[in-house]
Amino acid sequence: MVINLNEWQLIKSLKNGSEDAITEIYERYWQKMLAIAYNHLKDKNAAEEVVQQVFINLWDRRENLSINSLPNYLATAVKYSVFRELYRQKRKAEMVNEVYQLHGDRDFDDERIYARFLEDHLNGLVEQLPEKCRLVFRYSRYEGMNIREIARELDVAEKTVEAHLTKALKFIKYSLRQAGLLLALILPYWLF
Repeated sequence: MVINLNEWQLIKSLKNGSEDAITEIYERYWQKMLAIAYNHLKDKNAAEEVVQQVFINLWDRRENLSINSLPNYLATAVKYSVFRELYRQKRKAEMVNEVYQLHGDRDFDDERIYARFLEDHLNGLVEQLPEKCRLVFRYSRYEGMNIREIARELDVAEKTVEAHLTKALKFIKYSLRQAGLLLALILPYWLF
């Protein structure tokens, strides 16, 4: 148990991979972080999800983090996640309105709206890729070209195409994971 550790020792234990440290951090701070999230979201379930994701990210990124103050770090992470959640909610509301205006109340369901949200989000991620990666990704996923065809089109080696495609897929998967979007809901053929 790490209950008697001060904040600096707790951070050090966390970075060293101590599961007791993350448990202690969670127990010390989850209630305060939940209050921050709830204060902005006004939805207990959404607030709990945001806080849970912050602690998961803390554990996943523990080795690369530079933390001077756990409460400040966690509060900032929660606020950032809350703003990201509010943006997602706003974007979803805009898409609901858009779909409703286009189709009236026919063919109107959450899955279609969520699929549209994911499509928009993925397109935004693709736009962030370096030019060659973006081009290779588009040829592969949007045009349906295979590695050999893309290599011929771009006049590069097949290994170069594979490297660009791998880089693009890793970036997209990482970004989706960071955004808290479930990969299982994305069309499997699109990413794999």
